[in-house]
Amino acid sequence: MKAQSAQGTSPNLQTGSKTSFQIADPWNAHYDVRADIVMVYGINDAGGHFEQRVKGWREEGYNVQFMTGSAWGQYKDYFLGEYDGKKHFDEGQTMKNGEIIWHGHNVPYIVPTLNYLGYLKTHIKRAIDAGVTAIYLEEPEFWARAGYSPAFKKEWQDYYHFPWQPEDSTAEATYLSSKLKYHLYYRALDTLFSYAKRYSRSEGHEVGCFVPTHSLINYSSWQIVSPEASLASLKNVDGYIAQVWTGTSREPVYYDGVKKERVFENAFLEYGSMVSMTAPTHRKIYLLTDPIEDRRHSWDDYKRNYEATFTAELMYPSVDNYEVMPWPSRIYLGKFQVEGQKEKQPIPPAYATQVQIMVNALQQMPVSENKVSGAEGIAVLLSNSMMFQRFPTHKGYDDPQLSNFYGMAMPLLEQGVPVSTVHMENLGYPATLKNVKVLIMSYANMKPQSPKVHKQLADWVKGGGHLIYLGRDDDPFQSVREWWNMDGLHHKNASEDLFKQMGIVYKKGQTMYRSGKGRVWIVRKDPKELILEKGGGTVLQNLVKAAYAKTKTNKGLQTKNNFILRRGSYIAMAVLADGPTKDPLILKGHFINLYDPELPVLNQLTLQPGSQALLYDLDKEKKSSNKVKVLAVAGRVTDSLWQADKNLFTCLIKGPVETVNAMRIKLPKQPEAKSIVLSTTDGQKVALEEMSWDQASATLFLKFKHQAGGVHLSIQL
Repeated sequence: MKAQSAQGTSPNLQTGSKTSFQIADPWNAHYDVRADIVMVYGINDAGGHFEQRVKGWREEGYNVQFMTGSAWGQYKDYFLGEYDGKKHFDEGQTMKNGEIIWHGHNVPYIVPTLNYLGYLKTHIKRAIDAGVTAIYLEEPEFWARAGYSPAFKKEWQDYYHFPWQPEDSTAEATYLSSKLKYHLYYRALDTLFSYAKRYSRSEGHEVGCFVPTHSLINYSSWQIVSPEASLASLKNVDGYIAQVWTGTSREPVYYDGVKKERVFENAFLEYGSMVSMTAPTHRKIYLLTDPIEDRRHSWDDYKRNYEATFTAELMYPSVDNYEVMPWPSRIYLGKFQVEGQKEKQPIPPAYATQVQIMVNALQQMPVSENKVSGAEGIAVLLSNSMMFQRFPTHKGYDDPQLSNFYGMAMPLLEQGVPVSTVHMENLGYPATLKNVKVLIMSYANMKPQSPKVHKQLADWVKGGGHLIYLGRDDDPFQSVREWWNMDGLHHKNASEDLFKQMGIVYKKGQTMYRSGKGRVWIVRKDPKELILEKGGGTVLQNLVKAAYAKTKTNKGLQTKNNFILRRGSYIAMAVLADGPTKDPLILKGHFINLYDPELPVLNQLTLQPGSQALLYDLDKEKKSSNKVKVLAVAGRVTDSLWQADKNLFTCLIKGPVETVNAMRIKLPKQPEAKSIVLSTTDGQKVALEEMSWDQASATLFLKFKHQAGGVHLSIQL
């Protein structure tokens, strides 16, 4: 099935809008971060007044769109009976003990019944009537532990045509329960987006339809079921937001027998899984980061992990669309209980400036054909069915911290290999395996949803692909009622059919097999064994080295402790804390450090293990014909004008009021202090807090506070 491109489905996606944020609150200058798009959240959120909120943001020049929850939201009128005269708490996601899983007061996580979808259509209609250009239905989530409500039991009977089974009773009941949960939110989004397209077209302005969602990796780790990659088959889905942030990426994972947070590495894999999910389908994708999180930590912790996730998202050069933050009102006006402080604390001024510098860098970040440093073409196979095996445990078989996935990725990633992921659901797209040289997979953590998957994999191997299969194939989900043991097939496990399609007869003790022009390695170890045990990763590392050496690259597998990517004038860098060496990464040249709110000019950067950096390359800028250019700024620059005949540079800078703007500007020569004029839009003078000139780079550094309406800057040379 060929997916339509985002550009082919909705004219409202051709606006050139590059950055966005979501917010329920009305416009306020104190948290106006000046992205291109604002996703106004919820019909009933922020006290209602939805149309006024939309109008207020639109008047400030924003492309206004609409976001609301698909599995939860401010829908109390539905649950309390105000919508149709009936209470609907029986549709809450319910655990075995009878307790509903709540998202908030009188707001449960929802079993998406057809009646509930009818209710959400009224919200979508109201948003379209208000003139929004896109609809976002976020987080289609069904908890793996919640399959006991009356509504879910009814949906089971309607879907399977046999009586409901408690999901904790057998592995098969767990699997069937998760498949149904997956189907229900697939149906929900199909129904709601079809309605949104149909109704908006009838009103003369077709809306875009997007799904903000966690990664398949995170949902599997957190034991949540969602449609994920299968949404690509819905013609009315225009794209996704990859909801990755500190809260998801700090989930501890094992490597070399040690369980701990590995935020950059985890974020790298999470963003990668979302990019690989969308790339073959030509869907549009926004990558999300968040400067803070709700769990109690220090501001230093927030900053350190924001830099880690931010650097990770930049490692995907094919994407240049970003949700720069969620809920900016909470970031700029909120106070947080943090470690070491009795009173709740607002965002530190220096960090607020740094965040705005980073956000503006996203506004300028180009798409690039450059690749992340390291061996290319090594991928791990994923499937939506990873979510089906997570809860509960059966027959004592456990997969701690999703180690059957991470066991295929971490031994490579921690050696500096930029391992990618491939979604089984996308194997029908020719682009999916086009650049993959070595594919790693297991059926310990997932199962194939269709026999065509095995034909697709077999065709790829026979055409010259190299496949590494890991697994003992003895987990309790191997025997669930599925296509490989039904309708005349009698395979004991799914891999038997895979090997048959490849013409392979497995022999105990034999590892490598030929299949057409390709090779297959079969190792009877579950991937989790490679990271739960110290030194276990060498098994996979050696296998990949052997496989990679036999590919057409004729290159050995490079190992290192860092990743570097250049995108235009930007350089993103990360040094791994658990890499093969503890050596720092030293980069020489002339740079602006964008993770420092003082925007220092450096001749050399020494980056220690466990750290990341984003640099602006001044050496590349020297080759540019631009005599005047704002290189870095903690705000949004508009109306920029260099009048060479008058030696006059002017611009307008906007950012959250009361935060401090820092900026570095390239100029032909050093200006006199008195020739630098800052003023508000009504002509009031703005104080210049700091000014300095760097002769080597010919750049001017300025610092001043953002003002309502923006600050006019005039520099007379």
